[in-house]
Amino acid sequence: MSKTTAEEDFLRLLQQHRGIIVKICNSYCHSRNDREDLAQEITYQLWRSWHLYQAEHVFSTWMYRVALNVAITHYRTGRKRLDTVQLEDYSAVLATMQETAPAMEENILALQRMIRALKELDRALVLLYLESKSYREIAEILGISETNVATKLGRIKGKLRQQFTKNIPNN
Repeated sequence: MSKTTAEEDFLRLLQQHRGIIVKICNSYCHSRNDREDLAQEITYQLWRSWHLYQAEHVFSTWMYRVALNVAITHYRTGRKRLDTVQLEDYSAVLATMQETAPAMEENILALQRMIRALKELDRALVLLYLESKSYREIAEILGISETNVATKLGRIKGKLRQQFTKNIPNN
């Protein structure tokens, strides 16, 4: 495969699956600048490891694995900085939810905050679960067993449910 063809293939697949990067960046970063930095780093690392991708495997699974590893590393190193949330970030979320009832908006924002507060691996599990990935796909992406996926997701769901009912009195 020529260099040009490899670059074209990479760019085509990256464009087709760019939503994965957006979702991961939104899950691991609060500010727009941090999301942009993380997206750039994920793209860079995907390109650096492109030669390792094996075409007989599903591209999105490989992409999730690389992107989540980069996001978790980014999150861990970024923890040392003061964690601030810019007002514009919440206003953007609220702007997209204008048609939703006010109580639903509060519930969604509360759930997003609870998910952001999870440990890195747990957050990755929830992200993939919300993407309707099967336990087998999640296990393959994260490099853990399907049983471990099921166990961890069960615990995370219980924890989120408990936090949600504790923090949202009208539920």
